[in-house]
Amino acid sequence: MNITDFLADLQGRHDEAVARAGELRHQIEDLTGALAETEARLADLTTTRKVIAELAPTGDGGEADPPESTTAYQAIVNAFNQHSDQAFRVRELHELLGMPTDDPTLNVTRSRLGRLTRQGFLTQPGRGRYQKRT
Repeated sequence: MNITDFLADLQGRHDEAVARAGELRHQIEDLTGALAETEARLADLTTTRKVIAELAPTGDGGEADPPESTTAYQAIVNAFNQHSDQAFRVRELHELLGMPTDDPTLNVTRSRLGRLTRQGFLTQPGRGRYQKRT
């Protein structure tokens, strides 16, 4: 095999790998979008279930069992669902949720918001600002 044939074969393999990488990137984009939509729908359904559980009476005429306490992630997601057109800074979000505004607590929330952003639920329209992905 001469060098020209070898280089042509190598170029062919390179082109195949580039095409495959493009296909995989496209699949990842599709799956990321579908995951974000499904997680948003799940958060909406969870909120709906909790509201109905609070309002619906039990069968015996007594009060319904109190819904389980919300986690910090649920509280954050609910805040963004209620204010889907608004971007928040971490401190503003804490004030809205009635959470402490000390630096260690804010850093934990920054980490949570980063995770929600990576998962595709939130976007960052500006540095340090977070908004629900539409």
